[in-house]
This record gives sequence, structure tokens and C-alpha cells, in this order.
Amino acid sequence: MNYDYLIVGAGLYGCAFARAATDRGKRCLIVERKAHIGGSCYTERMADIDVHMYGAHIFHTSDSAAWEFALRFAHFNNYINAPVANYNGTILNLPFNMNTYCRLWHDVQTPAQAMTRIDEQRAPYASITHPANLKEQALKLVGDDLYYTLVEGYSEKQWGRKATDIPPHYIKRLPLRFTFDNNYFTDVHQGIPTEGYTHMMQRMTEGIEVRLNTDYLAHRAELTALAARTVYTGAIDALMDYRYGTLDYRSLRFEHRLMRGVSNYQGNAVVNHTAAQPAYTRTIEHKHFVFGTQPDTVVSTEYPTTYDGTNEPFYPIEDERNRTLANRYQEEARQQPDLWIGGRLAEYRYFDMDDTLIEVLRHPWLQP
Repeated sequence: MNYDYLIVGAGLYGCAFARAATDRGKRCLIVERKAHIGGSCYTERMADIDVHMYGAHIFHTSDSAAWEFALRFAHFNNYINAPVANYNGTILNLPFNMNTYCRLWHDVQTPAQAMTRIDEQRAPYASITHPANLKEQALKLVGDDLYYTLVEGYSEKQWGRKATDIPPHYIKRLPLRFTFDNNYFTDVHQGIPTEGYTHMMQRMTEGIEVRLNTDYLAHRAELTALAARTVYTGAIDALMDYRYGTLDYRSLRFEHRLMRGVSNYQGNAVVNHTAAQPAYTRTIEHKHFVFGTQPDTVVSTEYPTTYDGTNEPFYPIEDERNRTLANRYQEEARQQPDLWIGGRLAEYRYFDMDDTLIEVLRHPWLQP
């Protein structure tokens, strides 16, 4: 065997694991079916702007180990995530805070007035003790105005079904803040790599062999034989040859537009479009992530779409059928002592970037 670890997938999990293992004297090989490293964090340079090709990624964490690890490979600026929502031409701040309430209700000016208005609006739904769907859950949490303006249209586009057909646990809570603070996250550390995520992961994998355009599942036997252990970060159902069926995902389609001579298109990095129309959910103006002053701009439009097996799987669909199936596949995979499954696709759950680093740094194979 030539390697201690074969790592399948050059996303953040795979690259971080390879780096941590290499730092401990292990020999690693990363294989990636795409033509680039970075996974869904991949950035590409257009008109001197780092474009998040698979949607906005803002690194944020309160975990000091994850933050220190990330700082080894990138310089982070002080970008604060403060998205806004466009509802039929009205601009509202996210997350829900005093700026949102004052714009939505012109007679509300103080936290006490906002609390009273929200309590009045959710009072009709107080009798709902066990919400049957996302609509009931959200109405119980925030009432009519916030729900119909900022939740319903966006959620239905995101998941491709009516809010009454979306499970209630998709919105476990809707944070209501009563300050004029537009910072979406409350973590201690937050920012964007000034040279892009691709550069960050190129530095992370320095000195490590990476084979791009290499499909592990198509060459499983010969690749597995190269290493003592395998770390797999791809789709768990594909790894298990779909023997019990396929897992469901929600996918995304992106349109990237280079706009020559437009220095500032929307004034904010992230704008959520929360009405039923247009069909897209977000527009991203990438230069604002790094306070860019370029004469041109790049804007990406994000369309949720059905996952059909040929496009990218992004969001696990967490219903009973899929969770049961994923658990079954994962249990079988864990019976193989020299195989580890990790990351969003293998574990069939959503990961923030810091969650990924925390999991890697605590990996039992990497402990002293």
C-alpha cells in the first residue's frame, strides 16, 4: 500500500482531513471526480472578483480550534453577514430585528411595541399545540405579517412544495431579535478569505497528492487497494450502490452574470427574494464579500430545483423515509473498520463550514 489514507472528495472535509493527517506524519491521497478542489466552497476568479460558484459561503464560528485551523491557510477579512430580503420591491433586514419591524410596521418604533405586535399576530395560533406543517409552525412562532412576507414564498421555492406539505421541523425556530443589529450570526469569529476559498484549500493541500477528474466509485477496487484506510465524503447511497433506494435532495441551479461597467448592482452581498415570484431565491453580488472596488461586478442568481441524479445534491430532505434510509446505509458502512464516512453527503445532514472542521479535528483516527 502506498498511502495511509485514501480521501474521497476534495471538499472542505476531505482537504481538512488530509491536512490534519499529513501533519501527523500520515501519507494521504485525495481523489476528486470534479476538475477542481473546493467542493461546494469552490470559488473562481472573474474580472478580479472571487465568485462563490455554488452559493454564498460565510465562515463563522465560536470554536477556537476551528478558527485557528482556518487561519493557517487564509487571511480572513471582517465581513459581517447582513442579508436583506426583497419582498415585491420592499427591502427588509434579515434576521428579523428592529429594522425589519420598523420597516414592516410604520407605527412600531420600540422593542416593546414590536413584541406586542408579534404577540397579537401569533395569538390566533396559540391553540396549535402540535403543528402539522411548516405553515402552522411558522405562524405559531411569528404570526401573519412576518410569515407571509418573509417565510412562505421563500420556503416554498426552496423546497419545491407548498408550505402545508413541508414538515414542521424544517423551521424549528425563527429567531426574533429586538435590537437594531443586522448581524445574521452571533459567533465570535466571522469573515471571508480575502483570496477566495479555492486558494485557501490549495494551501491546505500543499504537499498532498490530489487526483482530479477521478471517479472513485468507477475505480473503487484499485483505488481502495492503494491505502490502508478510506475516508469517504461522497453520497452515501451511491457508495452502497443504491441497494435499498436513492436518497432525496434539493438541488440548486446558478446563473453567473459578469456585468461590465456596473460597479454596484444591489448594494449588498446577499439579497433573499421572498415572494413567490421571481422563481429564484437569492442574488449574490460577490465583490461585497471583500469590500471590492472593481469597476465591474458579478451577480449570481440562485434557483432551487429538483435533484435528478445528474445535477449537484445540496440539501438533504429530512423526512422519515430519507432519514431511515440514510441511517440504514450509514450503519452498513460503519461495519467496515477501514472505512470512515464523513461530511454533508455521507452523513446526509447539513454542515456549516466550522462544523466540518470541528468534526475533522476531533476525528478518532487523528487523535494522539
